[in-house]
Amino acid sequence: MQQQQHRPPELVGGSLPVFVFPNELVFYADDQLSHKQVLTLYNPYEFALKFKVLCTAPNKYTVVDATGAVKPQCCVDIVIRHRDVRACHYGVYDKFRLQVSEQSQRKALGRKEVTATLRPSASQDPPSPRPQDEERRIADSEFFEQTVFQTESRPVAGGPSLLTVLLGLVCMAALMLPTLGEQESTVPVYLHLSVNKKLVAAYVLGLLTMVILRT
Repeated sequence: MQQQQHRPPELVGGSLPVFVFPNELVFYADDQLSHKQVLTLYNPYEFALKFKVLCTAPNKYTVVDATGAVKPQCCVDIVIRHRDVRACHYGVYDKFRLQVSEQSQRKALGRKEVTATLRPSASQDPPSPRPQDEERRIADSEFFEQTVFQTESRPVAGGPSLLTVLLGLVCMAALMLPTLGEQESTVPVYLHLSVNKKLVAAYVLGLLTMVILRT
């Protein structure tokens, strides 16, 4: 069977067109449901694409799967959550940039930018058009990679603590001492332990052994 030849990317003006919907993300402070938005990245081409999400304010947002791949003729949803909903951010325009490339290459073939803003309420009048200085500030913004967020995991235990080891050695030494009432012993009498004290030492040693085995 003849294999289908891989077609080179069709660049327009030196860049591969990137298809993303929507073109703007609007978060509303009084609507918690709006704090989670979805960007859909489409791949209409006959080759797979890698993507990376950059942001001008990565500390304000959580991007689930900020990097990934899209199969040919498929799409992928990118979940974006606003995690810093405060009045000082009202009306501030941030930007997300989606960079795409072929899976076998590292150089970006194309990119698409999406604006994001936080508003107090959806019931208020829409904001006035952005002034030219604000448009220029957004255009000149620097993009940063999103922090990869993962579910919390328990830290790997580094073994028993020094206190646990020392306490275990004391219990072992106590069990090795002669029992109170033994006559033939070179150990001073004040170091002879009663049966009850030895039982306590054995019990504590057993607990410490279980702790050590779990770590």
